[in-house]
Amino acid sequence: MTVTLRDSLKTIENYKSVNPHYADLLDILADILVLREEYRKNMSESIFDVQESLLAQKMEGGLPLVDIAGKEYDLSRPKKYFQSLIAIAEKRMPQAGKEITDFINSDEFNWEKMIKSSFDCVDSDAKEESATEIVSSAVEDQDNFDLIDLFAEESLRPELEKVAEKYGAAVEKAGWSEGYCPICGKEPKIGEIRAGEDGRRYLFCNQCGFKWHFRRIKCPFCGNDEQHSLAYFAVEGEERHRVDVCNKCRRYIKIVELPKSSEELNLDVEDIATLHLDMIAYDEGYN
Repeated sequence: MTVTLRDSLKTIENYKSVNPHYADLLDILADILVLREEYRKNMSESIFDVQESLLAQKMEGGLPLVDIAGKEYDLSRPKKYFQSLIAIAEKRMPQAGKEITDFINSDEFNWEKMIKSSFDCVDSDAKEESATEIVSSAVEDQDNFDLIDLFAEESLRPELEKVAEKYGAAVEKAGWSEGYCPICGKEPKIGEIRAGEDGRRYLFCNQCGFKWHFRRIKCPFCGNDEQHSLAYFAVEGEERHRVDVCNKCRRYIKIVELPKSSEELNLDVEDIATLHLDMIAYDEGYN
């Protein structure tokens, strides 16, 4: 069962009343979700083709289905979507929107290069440095940089979501066991644990919206499965949300605990509504 747009927008309003500090970002996310649905209604097939004859071989070899960094695609449609996303910032946050617009209209900004750099390799440190080199030196406000990053990621979301929906069942049957996404190769930021399924943990890809099962006692980033070096923390009163950490690689992932296996949440919304957990993790030396 998928989460409807109406349900997601209702959850956003609930979070805004609980934590007004996130109101601006949640409003932006609400606009993104509406725009994403409009985009999907107007698309038939994804621009990202998958060679079905190689699917089993790719899964066995730990290779995601879509190779954005290594293959040429016509990205004109996602780029147009990106421009529509920037308009959201101009409407919701005029001052930030102006700085972002000025930057992306300058000679310093190369949208396609930024997109491809985020898929260059599975090693997140290398990806982050590559993307940062392209934009962070020219954008002084970190919040504006984060918005550009959010919009760049979202610009491919509907296209990759289509791939995830088409091949998701085949990927599940293949028994994918890597900590990065089997559809696009991105690393997860958030996941969920379903108590109704014997505590199974699922990782979520913000880039394509795919969820896959991953061992609970294992770090998705370095593969560490030594229980004594894996831990988690939660904020008092917010035990539904927790942070799984690895003391070997010093990485972390946010987790939402679902008491019922039938419960569905929009993890894009949960990711924004738990940004304080990211800040706590950073302060504790995790990244």
